[in-house]
Amino acid sequence: MLPVAEDRTIEEILDTIGDQNARRILASISREPKSVKDLAADCDLSLPTVYRRLETLEEYDLVTDRTQVTEDGNQYKIYESNFASTVIALQDDQYSVRIYREENLPDRFNQLWDDLHTEGG
Repeated sequence: MLPVAEDRTIEEILDTIGDQNARRILASISREPKSVKDLAADCDLSLPTVYRRLETLEEYDLVTDRTQVTEDGNQYKIYESNFASTVIALQDDQYSVRIYREENLPDRFNQLWDDLHTEGG
């Protein structure tokens, strides 16, 4: 689970997730990682729009990127979703946002080990 960053308001996160173009991009990369060019074609958006939305989604750690190298040595980034699900709850007139990530087992073990080491010493 990812807590809402203290310097980010819940309204900002809801605005980001609520943006139709951001949701289209997230839906597209939830199926498979894609380049900006592929996202623009898949979502029928302009390249500048895709870049702006990806920048915002990266600010909230909702997407990650990695560099791909073509056979001729050119490099480009591909983007993928960085979470499994999002839950938005309203309780006592207050919103809360929880972002659940898929973690692999070695990462979870390392985090548990670090937490135990910190508590013990």
